[in-house]
Amino acid sequence: MKIGVVGTGYVGLVSGTCFAEFGVDVICVDKDQRKIDMLKSGGIPIYEPGLDDLVEKQVKAGRLSFTTNLEEAVRDADAVFIAVGTPPRVEDGQADLTYVFQAAEEIAQHLQGYTIIVDKSTVPVGTARKVAEVIRKANPDADFDVVSNPEFLREGAAIDDFLRPDRVVVGADTERAFEVMRQLYRPLYINETPMVMTTPESAEITKYASNAFLAAKITFINEIANLCEAAGGNVQDVAKGMGLDGRIGKKFLHAGPGYGGSCFPKDTLALVQIGNNFGAPQTLVDKVVEINHNRQIEMADRIIAACGGDVKGKKIAMLGIAFKPNTDDIREAPSLVIIPALQKAGATVSAFDPAAMDNAKSVLENVEWVDDAYATMKDADALVIVTEWNEFRSLNLDRVSDLLKSKNIVDLRNIYKVSEMKENGFKYSSIGRPAIEANGSEAQKIRAVS
Repeated sequence: MKIGVVGTGYVGLVSGTCFAEFGVDVICVDKDQRKIDMLKSGGIPIYEPGLDDLVEKQVKAGRLSFTTNLEEAVRDADAVFIAVGTPPRVEDGQADLTYVFQAAEEIAQHLQGYTIIVDKSTVPVGTARKVAEVIRKANPDADFDVVSNPEFLREGAAIDDFLRPDRVVVGADTERAFEVMRQLYRPLYINETPMVMTTPESAEITKYASNAFLAAKITFINEIANLCEAAGGNVQDVAKGMGLDGRIGKKFLHAGPGYGGSCFPKDTLALVQIGNNFGAPQTLVDKVVEINHNRQIEMADRIIAACGGDVKGKKIAMLGIAFKPNTDDIREAPSLVIIPALQKAGATVSAFDPAAMDNAKSVLENVEWVDDAYATMKDADALVIVTEWNEFRSLNLDRVSDLLKSKNIVDLRNIYKVSEMKENGFKYSSIGRPAIEANGSEAQKIRAVS
């Protein structure tokens, strides 16, 4: 089979490369000549573990190629995937479909024979119908179906998610289109990966509903963490007790500074707007958005409180900028809220991230960027862990102690044990767990009982 993939961003490049791994002939097309030149020369425009090796493998096998020529990608294709950006609109947070419709109109000009057009981008309910209208208007004689096939890729684990997914969701109106999709996903179909065959509208809602539910789960455990801090509980024990219930599950029950990235913030906002558009308000999701926004602001307040209530003239060492480990994505990352807030309060910030610093330098000003984790700590008044990269999980605590001016650690990801910090004499603050004072005693909380 042959497919074209329009867009070589995160979704398009990962999807196209993984389809090539399935044995499909794939042409990825992008208008950005610089990006195509980079891909042709062996470079990768995004950070995703293992993607560079897989791209190289498929290019050498002759199953994966790159071009700026849309006709080349569409001609003779069994399916053309639209994987362009759908950024939130500034005015209302709803997904901007400009690039989707533009791609559909241009694809229509080059269709030859029966082709399915696949919405791989995250799009609001009803987009598949509108894409069909755009194509039909641009090319009334075209023989095609439009399919919604949402992606469920986690940054940092995208290849595994595509090759070994929990499920594949396909929304279409004809058996002819379903059969093409079955053939494209044949390796997964043979392995009995659950295939949800439904309508385009249901497929579009499934994507948003899935991400909104996970965002709500994160927000819920963060609220419980606040209760644990006030009442003397330990959120990690609570999360374990909850997660052992098969109806709940342990994933996404990790308290922290709030969710970020390219999906959850955008998709929760979009779902709120979709609900309003259809007269079905998504009240719970709306509240999740509000709570998460406030959560990131509160993290700066926590750091300031851990520094005695004032950071004016103090140096803060910051470990982690990306919204999560194993990615260079800083979109909606908590660090982008925390660092400016600390600077506004008078602090200077020294920061390190294994992958995201180049992206961050264009967004964050007056930050001292250093080459490794320990370099951030020299004469710092506090060390703050924002992103749970593996290399931050086993710091040499003796060296940390020697470098810091004040043995003060604020762990926003709970990657260290409270007992370990106590034994090493650190003042230690984390999320939803007992805080340790500099003298090794647990900070006392007022417990309200009615």
